Amino acid sequence: MTDTVQELKVELGDRSYPILVGAGLLGTRDLTPWTPGSRVMIVTNDTVAPLYLEAARRNFPGCQVDDVVLPDGEAHKNWEVLNRIFDALLEKTHSRKTTLVALGGGVVGDMTGFAAACYQRGVDFIQMPTTLLSQVDSSVGGKTGINHPLGKNMIGAFHQPRCVLIDTDTLQSLPPREVSAGLAEVIKYGLIRDAQFLAWLEEAMPRLVALDAGALTEAICRSCACKAEVVAQDEREGGLRAILNLGHTFGHAIETWAGYGSWLHGEAVGAGMVMAAELSRRGGMLTSADLDRVERLVKAAGLPILPPSGMKPDDFMRLMAVDKKNVEGQLRLILLRSLGEAEVTEAFSPTDLADTLAAFCH
Repeated sequence: MTDTVQELKVELGDRSYPILVGAGLLGTRDLTPWTPGSRVMIVTNDTVAPLYLEAARRNFPGCQVDDVVLPDGEAHKNWEVLNRIFDALLEKTHSRKTTLVALGGGVVGDMTGFAAACYQRGVDFIQMPTTLLSQVDSSVGGKTGINHPLGKNMIGAFHQPRCVLIDTDTLQSLPPREVSAGLAEVIKYGLIRDAQFLAWLEEAMPRLVALDAGALTEAICRSCACKAEVVAQDEREGGLRAILNLGHTFGHAIETWAGYGSWLHGEAVGAGMVMAAELSRRGGMLTSADLDRVERLVKAAGLPILPPSGMKPDDFMRLMAVDKKNVEGQLRLILLRSLGEAEVTEAFSPTDLADTLAAFCH
């Protein structure tokens, strides 16, 4: 077990919860202080289960621990697969005192959280994210849900976890493409809220891509601290929290158009952040040098800076029209006032948006 466990906190009054970050936490850290009863259901997938399921069981000494193993991938983030969680809970007669545990990446976390929000009108759950993207983003903040063929994450609930346990050792088993996908969300925090972190990322990116443990821990802690700060101020995305979606309106359109799972979420967000930066430049908020910095950093993380070949401006407009941030049919986007400061706005030029889409669609 690691000698150093870093603990952050999401401040939400009596629903506040810790984020525990360190190496070797799976199988060694007792999580029973965050389980109200003696029964646990671990939800994982068929990629993660052989690697970490047995270790995760040991985090709940004295508990009866059941599990349900789902198919891996964004393509399975739907009603049919969600029902497998409910089936397992009911077959094993789990009560309102049970605790669901999400062991896996963002898909497992979102679906487990949604199941926890719904089962017997709400039970506790714990996040044990095993991918970089889920560690720095989806495991923190209480957004849960599933996809619909017409739009990503359009069905779900806000339901905060009791605890988030981040074992940085799990990142060593990730393929490079998954590491890059996670780095998209890390870059996002620097762009929207922390120019110093952005500068650090420019220097540290080669170490992050190479899975340097110290650099990864620093990036995870700084990302989680930023997200925890924002969530504490705006839990249900009434205003400020929407800045966490930089690049996501463009990115979700890419994911939906390409077919869920064809592009990883982080890959789509990487291209989407570059598109948002270009629109910000056309609106006079960023310089060409700023845009170059964004493009270089996204490329250095191993991410695409262009949407899929064949995707047209009309495809973007049609799919962005169902984005959750829109209000009464008005498209709202997250743009950059400067590197390190973001805004949620409807006040962008439709001509600039059309020109941005035309520049990126080939």
